[in-house]
Amino acid sequence: MASPTGRLSGKRCLVTAAAQGIGRATVEAFLREGAALVVAVDINVEKLNELPSDRVVRRVLDVRDGEGIKALARDYPDIDVLFNCVGIVHQSPLLETADQEWDNSFDVNVKSMFLFCREFLPKMISLGGGSIINMASVASSLRAINCRCVYGATKAAIIGLTKGLAMEHVQDGIRCNVVCPSPIASPNNRLEHIIFMGNKRIGRLAKAEEVANLCLFLASNESSYHTGNVFVIDGGFTL
Repeated sequence: MASPTGRLSGKRCLVTAAAQGIGRATVEAFLREGAALVVAVDINVEKLNELPSDRVVRRVLDVRDGEGIKALARDYPDIDVLFNCVGIVHQSPLLETADQEWDNSFDVNVKSMFLFCREFLPKMISLGGGSIINMASVASSLRAINCRCVYGATKAAIIGLTKGLAMEHVQDGIRCNVVCPSPIASPNNRLEHIIFMGNKRIGRLAKAEEVANLCLFLASNESSYHTGNVFVIDGGFTL
């Protein structure tokens, strides 16, 4: 791990799905690099409470709760970095997918990002700019994966949302980029391990810390010329 250099010194950040996986690794990276505050959003109270207490505000919030997001924006308006990390995986053939499953996937994966961006953007613009990072995936959006039609549709929508936001607000000092990782190594990722290890490229799944380092770059001033870009981090899976 590289020594801290204060790349986010003084910045106020918000991370959804912050309690574990990529979200948690990113919270830790932001803190390590000097973030003044990280608002950590998740529904997993137990895992949230395991986060470091220094400079972290824990907020238990369902990202489908529009009124809750508005309240959060009122409580913490001065956000410099917004990382929409939340996402769920729906796996079934299209012909076996119910309307409710489609709607819930879009509510969590796409509408939540729309809501967070809509509520936090005005103040971010008034402060002179900021960085928005949206989490998509290589799975199904950039490369087809069987039985992930709905999931792929949500992730492709996130790419479109990100590019649209980048275009609309490039003159406002807002940078908006999307990260597309392959699945992350974890004890519960047996299915993803089988799917992605079959590509025989780099020979392993990604580590959460590797994706967090990319998010750290996008949150920092080092990425000042990047907006509307799709950042693939997949060990060569899409080659």
